Amino acid sequence: MNVTSFRRTDTNDSPEMLLMFGKRFAKRVGAAASAAVVACGMVLVLTPSAQADGEWCNNQTCVKTYDTGTYLGRVEVSVWTQNRAGTTYAKVWTTSGWSANTGSQYVEAFRTYRGWVYPQRHFKAGTRLCAEGYKSGGKYGLPCVTITN
Repeated sequence: MNVTSFRRTDTNDSPEMLLMFGKRFAKRVGAAASAAVVACGMVLVLTPSAQADGEWCNNQTCVKTYDTGTYLGRVEVSVWTQNRAGTTYAKVWTTSGWSANTGSQYVEAFRTYRGWVYPQRHFKAGTRLCAEGYKSGGKYGLPCVTITN
């Protein structure tokens, strides 16, 4: 019995064809990677930069800044009185040695005290700004934030 083997001639499995397929595949992968890099770059360019202004809270005390960068013109501190009425104020300070107290005020229960201090100066990047709320002699909350460029 005579067995004849047949070879398919319609496949592209010659070394030249495989090399051409590999080059085509590499070009497509390279193009996709380039497109991904460009897309990431566009996101970084078009996204607004991070702002230094914002509000940070800890327990019943919040500190809020209105300025960006290392300059602080105004800092607001709010203290939630919860169910304890009493004289309320806050102390604000930085790790670079600056500090100030807000004005004190009698605040009814279930109200929020708001006080402001005005540093009106630049601080070195990395300086910590902290605020501590006081109600009727007790300390409440200690939010801190790092000042960045």
